[in-house]
Amino acid sequence: MPTSTGYPIADCESYGSVVSLFYRFLLLAVADVPHSLPFTEFLHMPGAMLDVRSPSEFAQGHIPGAMSFPLFSDDERAQVGTCYKQQGRDAAVELGFAMAGPKFADFITEAKQIAPDRRVRLHCWRGGMRSEAVAWVLEMAGFKVSLLMGGYKAFRGWAFQQFETPKPIVILGGMTGTGKTDILAALAAQGEQVIDLEALAHHRGSSFGALGLPPQPTTEQFENQIALQWAKLDPQRPVWLEAESRGIGQCRIPEAVFHQMNCSHIIEIARSRAERLALLVQVYGAASRVDLMVATERIRKRLGGLRTQQAVELIQQNNLTAAFDLILDYYDRTYTYDLQRRNVPVETVEVTGLSDGEIATLLQAKIHGTSAPIATKI
Repeated sequence: MPTSTGYPIADCESYGSVVSLFYRFLLLAVADVPHSLPFTEFLHMPGAMLDVRSPSEFAQGHIPGAMSFPLFSDDERAQVGTCYKQQGRDAAVELGFAMAGPKFADFITEAKQIAPDRRVRLHCWRGGMRSEAVAWVLEMAGFKVSLLMGGYKAFRGWAFQQFETPKPIVILGGMTGTGKTDILAALAAQGEQVIDLEALAHHRGSSFGALGLPPQPTTEQFENQIALQWAKLDPQRPVWLEAESRGIGQCRIPEAVFHQMNCSHIIEIARSRAERLALLVQVYGAASRVDLMVATERIRKRLGGLRTQQAVELIQQNNLTAAFDLILDYYDRTYTYDLQRRNVPVETVEVTGLSDGEIATLLQAKIHGTSAPIATKI
């Protein structure tokens, strides 16, 4: 039936019951608002983290570890927003409760499945009525609820504050195919502080970078993931990052982080061309030949028409080593240009013949000023 707002109420027994529920909520909410916490406390509270914003808001970006638990669908949120603009806050709140009221029992059932211990953390965009409404429902069902003060918006502010904190960054450089990602993993396994930006971005940072990886997150979500890792870093210990361009596929490195990276000391990994080609075949050999050819065509203007055609033909012939040998010329030129642009100290380390673990030990020795017990296999 239509309401005084002009919007229909779906799945409700009567408009009067909805309004009654609405005012009952207001009275209870004023008397017993769940405890709101700043993000640093909220993050470490026990309980499942539930994001009650709409699905599209969640998809755009969310606190890592949060689960989507929407009060409104995208369409419902749009209707409430339109009502607010056209008829004001009271009418929008009425409509919102008309839409949400029939879902309250389902919210309780779903929350019990997610959090059998009945402890949850909730947030919406600004810590307003959406999170308070769901918190009230769950508290009525016996849940212990913590709210995020200022909501997701406050978390985003916290995230960008983290990026402004300087860290003792060491950049791991090296031409394409030198195995930097595996070396980072070895450094992490040996206790070093590492942020693998390419792993967070689901991209290896080249025309071929997305092959075999999941879809990329939004830049906003990429920033969120970096922020949580950045905040955990010990500022007294080195932080290892791989040399990257401003963009890793469609993800953009936060400006403050990228500035620190550009000013940081670089340790450049050097390998024989044969080892580099073998590593590239190992990484990309499982990709479809069509995908490899498409990725090669994307760099035609920079690689050159003749080399591109030759590389594509070699891929068709399944001769990936020879194809990558041609393609490396472009990537080597690009890397050299970027290295010169940085104008920071660069220390080259020859690692041909060494395992990833041996390389990690060697790099730590250089950074920490100790001798590395490595039998060089060059």
